[in-house]
Amino acid sequence: MRELSYAEAIREALGQAMEADERVFLFGEDVGVYGGAFGVSGDLVHRFGTERVIDTPISELGIAGVAVGAAITGMRPVLEIQFSDFVTLAMEQIVNQAAKIRFMFGGKATVPMVVRLPGGSGTGAAAQHSQSLEAWFAHVPGLKVIQPATPHDAKGMLLAALDDPNPVLIFEHKLLYKTKGPVPAEAYRVPIGKAAIRREGTDLTIVGTSLMSLKAEAAAARLAEEGISAEVIDLRTIRPIDFDTVAASVRKTGRLLVVYEGVKTMGIGAEISAMIAESDVFDFLDAPILRLGGADMPLPYNPQLEKAAVPQEDDIVAAARRLKREE
Repeated sequence: MRELSYAEAIREALGQAMEADERVFLFGEDVGVYGGAFGVSGDLVHRFGTERVIDTPISELGIAGVAVGAAITGMRPVLEIQFSDFVTLAMEQIVNQAAKIRFMFGGKATVPMVVRLPGGSGTGAAAQHSQSLEAWFAHVPGLKVIQPATPHDAKGMLLAALDDPNPVLIFEHKLLYKTKGPVPAEAYRVPIGKAAIRREGTDLTIVGTSLMSLKAEAAAARLAEEGISAEVIDLRTIRPIDFDTVAASVRKTGRLLVVYEGVKTMGIGAEISAMIAESDVFDFLDAPILRLGGADMPLPYNPQLEKAAVPQEDDIVAAARRLKREE
């Protein structure tokens, strides 16, 4: 199968969706002639024109308001926030309007909008341009939150998000844009709310999100050389969480390690841990659950400090070893 980069897979999904449905349009800061801050939109403006690939003013709140209004009236807007950190300026429209309108109008109005959010550390962009904020939005009923980790999932989950009558937030890790992988040429869907088992194992379960699921796979390969069999689950969807896949794995392995880049405190790992503790799966645990998350601090600009502030492959290996020793 042919290979595309993560960015190319997103662009292809956008192009196919816009060809298939004239209601779909892309807008945001520098998505037009410039091709997107990270080069994702590329030549889409030349293919579809400036009425469907729209450069906007620097006003995230205004952009998000336009997206909500367009979605309510039947359009399928795809809004790109240049850095996910800037979504803080659009919180009112996303959290108080997009998330609640369908409920408040008894289903008579829907908000089928997609918000693309480049996020994560590793580019030396410092504290205001490197955060992982997905847990904020997973706290809000009415929103769906996804984090595709591969080019295949980036395309398929974006197309699934465009089919959804609800607002969907896609957090795209900036370090993934240049990664490559097999991507079918046709338009296909990867279901929202379904995790993927990236590697099967018997000794412990490692649940990862976004880039961390790839780091977990690399760590599992190293652990296998030591005789430790780790099962790796790429969560893919943060809300709704695919608890059934996680639960089945933990029942088999008896150990759970959750790895995510967002700040550890009150993060995705805490929610998964609580779900395990409140279910019968707790009885299958042979060791306490471990969480690896980001440090409780603003992300540093210094590259070595930045790296130390979020989990790395070595950290996952060390945590897995410690978990395996808990007999």
